[in-house]
Amino acid sequence: MTIKYTVCPHDCPDTCAWKVELEDGKITKVSGDPDHPVTRGVICSKARHYPERVYGADRILYPLRRTGSKGSGKFTRVSWDEALTEIVERWQELIRLHGAESILPYSYGGTEGIVNKASMDRRFFNKLGATQLERTICGAAGGAGYNLIYGLSQGINPLDSEHAKLIIFWGINALETNLHQAMLAKSARRKGAKIVVIDVHRNRTAKWADDFYHILPGSDGSLALGLAHIIFRDGLTDAAWADKYTNGMSDLARAATDYTPERVSALTGLAPARIEALARLYATTKPSFIRIGNGLQHHDNGGMNTWAIACLPAIVGAWRFQGGGAIKGNDGYFPLNKQALQRPDLRPTPSPRTVNMNQLGLVLTRLAPPVYSLYVYNSNPAVIAPEQALVRQGLAREDLFTVVHEQVWTDTARWADIILPATTHLEHQDLYKSYWHCILQWAEPVIPPLGEAKPNIEVFRELAARMGFVEACFEDSAEQIASQALDLAYWHEQEITFAGLRRKRFIPVNVPEAPFAAGGFSTPSGKAEIRSEKAVQQGFSAVPHHVPLVEGPETANGLYPLTLITPPNRSFLNSTFANLA
Repeated sequence: MTIKYTVCPHDCPDTCAWKVELEDGKITKVSGDPDHPVTRGVICSKARHYPERVYGADRILYPLRRTGSKGSGKFTRVSWDEALTEIVERWQELIRLHGAESILPYSYGGTEGIVNKASMDRRFFNKLGATQLERTICGAAGGAGYNLIYGLSQGINPLDSEHAKLIIFWGINALETNLHQAMLAKSARRKGAKIVVIDVHRNRTAKWADDFYHILPGSDGSLALGLAHIIFRDGLTDAAWADKYTNGMSDLARAATDYTPERVSALTGLAPARIEALARLYATTKPSFIRIGNGLQHHDNGGMNTWAIACLPAIVGAWRFQGGGAIKGNDGYFPLNKQALQRPDLRPTPSPRTVNMNQLGLVLTRLAPPVYSLYVYNSNPAVIAPEQALVRQGLAREDLFTVVHEQVWTDTARWADIILPATTHLEHQDLYKSYWHCILQWAEPVIPPLGEAKPNIEVFRELAARMGFVEACFEDSAEQIASQALDLAYWHEQEITFAGLRRKRFIPVNVPEAPFAAGGFSTPSGKAEIRSEKAVQQGFSAVPHHVPLVEGPETANGLYPLTLITPPNRSFLNSTFANLA
């Protein structure tokens, strides 16, 4: 038996380090790396079944060309040379007839590895002059709301949350989607901490918690403002800290006067006494920590919800303490040299048009001039993109040339004209950052590529050569790309280099125990900007307020008494892993 190590690449904040067992060169077991300070030998049930994904019958191992009708799933095997030749010839003809904007890439978080997620692909489509894609399907709204007050997506080091005395999981089913944060909370509970869940359904985390606040969908912001109302009313703010390190406390206090327990009760479905109790518990427990999830931002008012919740640690001074504050995401601790990584300077002038990935159905059916070719990788839009009926109507277009680079058979792959086999993370190199924990990681291949599978960067290198692109950046290796990504003063100051990372496999980023105890937020003022001039410039109110859902229990005359929600499935990560028995 041989032991090797890698990193989970999937769109999950834990970014676990894996220990992989092989016998005669074949993967037989996947478990957590016991030496990793966050993973601690534990991984989710989804990842433990990974050998089934790698060696399963639905793995795509060779290039394929469609032989049946669109969506029929009928293909014949071709060589890589035949597949790439057809792609390039079709694209060159489309560019001649309609311009490069007739080609659209579509990708997201199928791999979170920096090299194979967003490097050579961005360079290629920038140079091509293709239509640009806004990749906003998951965290953009909440990130925008959080950043209004704190400037960047930065919170505490999650390892410090073990020191909290109150942990609130707000809109996150941590046992299913952020397992190691739940483990840290469990450790804090053994030391006397209380765990509270605020969510729209009674999930596993809600049942496991010490207390559960079951609220109506889309009402999270009103609850946050209701808690602020009570905290201001009863003099429970940390005025001394706030006077030094926040702007706009008085503005929020005035706005919060409208959010009485009675009004918030009607908006959330919670009894006024429950709202009062939660406000006092939060304001008087030191340190307190809020883990802000993604679920609450997937509404029309998602950014506003997150902004309102993010104000709470500032008004009670939770940032003063080790383990106090919040985490929405920690991407801000991992800046990348995107100029070198993605080469936006390669785009033509004027810059090509941009479309939003959430509007793929409209793009494929109504955009003018039309998109005539779609290149899909790291994503499964036939399942995950909104308005599926419209998306599939677009994918069914006979004049749409669709290429899908994929590991396994997906709904989207069945609509392809050309399918290219992709490596799993176990078969290629990559650089990994987490959007939750604060550890940078590098992974080498565990096994050689199966069949004729190739990683994203290799395919885009070959396409660039066939398109006649002569820039040296199209010859970069994974190691060179990773080194370029880390070529910033930030990493130099941390004394983190690619060479050192490759030698050690993972390196913690230096985050102080209480990083914002004395302010220092990534805002123009360095303070928590509760009143946001940026929000005003964007046409919003200066402080957060509750925005009712377009459709939901609050609409006039109760026309929409039901609101559908999409809680995560324990066995799937969006559509990933849905193929496993």
